[in-house]
Amino acid sequence: MLYFIDSEEYNETRLILWEGHLAMKKIVMFIGGIETTEYFTKQMEKTFIQLGHSVFLFQLENEEEEFTRLCEFIERRNTVMVTFNYHGLNDEKVFYQDGKLFWEAWEIPCYNIMLDHPFYYHRYLSSMPPLYYNLCIDQGHDRYIERFFPEIKRGPLLPLAGTEVLHKKIAQRSMDIVMTGHYTPPCKFEKHITRIDEEYTQFYYRIIHDLIDNPGLGMEEAFEKHLKLDMPYISDQDLLLCMEKMIFIDLYVRFYFRGEVVKVLVDHGFKVHVVGSGWELLECEHPENIIHLGAKDSLGCLNAIADSKISLNVMPWFKEGAHDRVFNSMVNGAVCISDESLWMSNHLREGEEIIFYRLNELNKLPTMVEGLLKDIDKMQLIADRGYQKAKEEHTWAVRAEELLKLI
Repeated sequence: MLYFIDSEEYNETRLILWEGHLAMKKIVMFIGGIETTEYFTKQMEKTFIQLGHSVFLFQLENEEEEFTRLCEFIERRNTVMVTFNYHGLNDEKVFYQDGKLFWEAWEIPCYNIMLDHPFYYHRYLSSMPPLYYNLCIDQGHDRYIERFFPEIKRGPLLPLAGTEVLHKKIAQRSMDIVMTGHYTPPCKFEKHITRIDEEYTQFYYRIIHDLIDNPGLGMEEAFEKHLKLDMPYISDQDLLLCMEKMIFIDLYVRFYFRGEVVKVLVDHGFKVHVVGSGWELLECEHPENIIHLGAKDSLGCLNAIADSKISLNVMPWFKEGAHDRVFNSMVNGAVCISDESLWMSNHLREGEEIIFYRLNELNKLPTMVEGLLKDIDKMQLIADRGYQKAKEEHTWAVRAEELLKLI
């Protein structure tokens, strides 16, 4: 059966692009591949269904059979596609025929929630269908797209969110501190830093040292700053080409600080339970204080947070956004301790709903943690306020409702 309409029929029936005034009742989403995005998807699916929408979860690991079912599900002018990180727009062959993209042929609006910096996705941003809408989790990411990809339709900021699994009192929790997330030693990225010659090596290290010394600096700001020092008249197009080739710097700095935050605590005598792989490779004076819980799926991470008094977060360089670890911590009743972002500083009350530390003042972090652990009542108050805030404003159910207003 041929599910794509031919070009003549398409041209005859092409409609004016919708501006969001129609209430789409059918929603296509994707599962399979990446466990975290599947978990986010299923949380939003629950709310979509509760609000009266039909949801089709396309299983990416069984494309051919799923595509047949998808074509039976969709309905012209009554279907939208919601995805994370370009699933369904990621050059999957099943969605192309004679060079025509399925969503474009059927005039299905596509809403993509981008979970990383746009420089990871340049090749997708330059080839999206007409009814494509980009949703960022960080305001800086949105400005980046506005500047370098002005043709892309952008939706409102849609920060990540949390999922509640368990809520018990601080005093009843078995772990003092938990950190969820994998660890990779920064030295693993040196092969990318040194791959060309000494001049490039020194150039890359200048950027890395600048970011470590000035952690409030945005990643793309640092890239542009140093590129323009070497090439004052570099064009925006050349900036794009250079930045997408330097994403290993983003990963280097991200894992550098993730390791430093855990190290400063364990070397001051705190037991830190870590969920994720690679932590045995962290070089520190007291590795015996790192309690390895192993790699876990999203639910396993949530259960660990729900049994910890303090949930430790290190932002993945989202300087104007938030991470799901923050809201997962709050909505599961742990005290979230995190480095700052402009968005979080403006939307969460420091000292009342969350505790902030500074990446350039990590020597102060052990004293902050010690003070909290000695005052259970204070911790409970912060946890309760954080829970209320996250429950009301920062769950995937709330994000689904926000997205439906746009759709």
